[in-house]
Amino acid sequence: MKLDTHGSSATVLHKLIGTAGQVKSPKVAAQVVQLVGDIPISGRHLHRLTEEIGTEMQQRRDQQTEDYVHQRRQPPLVPPPQVAAIALDGGRRQTRATGQGTGVHAQQWKEDKVTCLLTLEGKTFATDPHPQPPRCFLDAPRVDEMVRDTQAHHGSRQEDELPQWAELGLGRPLAVPPTAADAAAEPPTAATPAVSAATKDPDWPPQRTEASRTCVATLQDSASFGKMVAAEAYRRHFQGAERGALLGDGGAWIWTLHAKWFSWLTPVADFVHPLTYLYVTATVLAGSVPERWQWYVAWMTACWQGCVRAVIEELERQLELLGPYAGTGKPPPTEPREVLGRTLTYLRHNEPRMNYADYRRQGLPVTSSMVESTIEAMNYRVKGTEKFWDNPEGAEAILQVRAALLSDDNRLARHLEQRPGSAFRRHHKRKPRQVA
Repeated sequence: MKLDTHGSSATVLHKLIGTAGQVKSPKVAAQVVQLVGDIPISGRHLHRLTEEIGTEMQQRRDQQTEDYVHQRRQPPLVPPPQVAAIALDGGRRQTRATGQGTGVHAQQWKEDKVTCLLTLEGKTFATDPHPQPPRCFLDAPRVDEMVRDTQAHHGSRQEDELPQWAELGLGRPLAVPPTAADAAAEPPTAATPAVSAATKDPDWPPQRTEASRTCVATLQDSASFGKMVAAEAYRRHFQGAERGALLGDGGAWIWTLHAKWFSWLTPVADFVHPLTYLYVTATVLAGSVPERWQWYVAWMTACWQGCVRAVIEELERQLELLGPYAGTGKPPPTEPREVLGRTLTYLRHNEPRMNYADYRRQGLPVTSSMVESTIEAMNYRVKGTEKFWDNPEGAEAILQVRAALLSDDNRLARHLEQRPGSAFRRHHKRKPRQVA
């Protein structure tokens, strides 16, 4: 009957584990499979089953990683892609102390690390195929929402909070860029640039190929994570790509992994993150909504065109004009000098990885939106106001199931068919040994 030790076929097991990895909780997953598949199972049993399968996948991942690190590598079975892209980021989940009884004790935010590996295809260019910023970065309400979502994605960190509009007395963000009358006022740097759809080359950015994405996720530290990603990149033959990029939010740990494992890829600081810093800085410095928008657009456009050094010099002048902090005690995180200092630190550290015009000429992506969306999809299962993980091993197992479901290589179904005890697993007969 092709049943495993759980009394379920590989097909039924795939439905059970797939549902448990897609919805918010095991209890809801059990209700879904009962309603849709007429499969009776308790939420507790389904959770244990999902953890078991996830642990098997984790062990297999770790073994493949050790084989890669210790040179026990099998040649890649796929052709190299034209363009390879690896985007790294960290998500957030809430934890609580174990063995403390009912309720939430010692609540903390912990980071899980996630990567998205993509195969792309596209051209290279003699000149910048998209010299003007995309319209989405010039839509004020959308930019404001993007910045706040980016900050919320990284958890509760007061020093990066965007001040509320009521606190600043600036009202709500503009629905459109400044009018001609607004632009006629003397801007702090450069006037708001005109946006022309004709400046965009339809061949950029590079497009995803079929079955493009695979994911790696873990609760382990960045050093262990780097080895896992390197093993997955080797398996997918990324080292043979014509060109490629490693994208990240600018964290030092990402560039450390780049130097150790991915030096053959072009390091790119995700453009949305400097945009976020610049928008927050413009907000705390501006005295009016038009002025705030002009600050932001001028700085953002300069960065988009690769003129990061000019933006750094302008911000340094602004910091000098503000003078020393006149208050008593430590300045608050949203104090303009503090915000300017953090933005300058970020830009100075990542300037070598912000030559966006050159990256576009090479036909490379300049944002890590692919991993940002993957993080959101990962968080759907592991993050929530009502979720507090107290079992690191179980959380690691759930991450493996979720990563498998977000990958395009059907790895969950393949694992269920090949795992020990599966009726689909091939067993090779051994020849009887001759007695000496």
